Amino acid sequence: MEAGPSQTMRTRSHKMPMGARRSAGVPVEGRASEAAPLLRVVRDDFVVRKGESPADLAEREQGVTLDRVVNVTLATIAMILLAPLFIVVAIAIKLTSRGPIFYMQPRVGVDRRTSGTAPGYDRRGRDLGGTIFSIYKFRTMFLDAETKTGAVWATKGDPRITPIGRFLRKCRIDELPQLINVIRGEMNIVGPRPERPGIFARLREDIAEYPLRQRAKPGITGWAQINQSYDSCLDDVRAKVRYDLEYLERQSIAEDLRIMFKTVPVMLFRKGGW
Repeated sequence: MEAGPSQTMRTRSHKMPMGARRSAGVPVEGRASEAAPLLRVVRDDFVVRKGESPADLAEREQGVTLDRVVNVTLATIAMILLAPLFIVVAIAIKLTSRGPIFYMQPRVGVDRRTSGTAPGYDRRGRDLGGTIFSIYKFRTMFLDAETKTGAVWATKGDPRITPIGRFLRKCRIDELPQLINVIRGEMNIVGPRPERPGIFARLREDIAEYPLRQRAKPGITGWAQINQSYDSCLDDVRAKVRYDLEYLERQSIAEDLRIMFKTVPVMLFRKGGW
């Protein structure tokens, strides 16, 4: 998503229903539960689950290194295999519109304030919701697309999107350069989608559970992304937050591989993109 919520979204905002703040069991697959379980504290890149014993936590901590190895290995292999596609897309972008091939934008990453484990992290500094990093995407909009509109969500038939960009967004190919972010350690292949700092600041005011998403590294794909299309209003964001919290409750390498597998038909059959 190269743009953020509009004034319409802000005027529609309202607080999360109290029912959505109570704990619940694992939901039916494919549906966001009405009350995703709340999560407690972050330890590095994953949450401590309610009722988890120290032994269980220690076992999961050992899996953090393995998780990193798996993500870097898969991202590196994908970059090599997709190199021909990257070249074709790059040529198509340059031939069809003026501007750079890649699009970079600051996004909010994992929140390490509660763990204090990030080297050089100033806990007394301004709370932006997480570590800020630059996300990589293939450019899908015309140059200076937001000069007149400002940060607004992309819509169906959006005139700011280039002809090749429309295809790239529909197939989610524009997200593939984020494999670079995975190799750099800023993202995982699977996780909640990262948002812009300014938009994040507004959304966490409107949705009480929104900051909980930052208790894991953001991802290129995720449980929310394969179950719902691009955001068009605040209610869409609320639904995705519930999906994200469900994912954090089940987070594991096996779960990540399952979501990666389910992402393939989303890309091939152009589900939910525009």
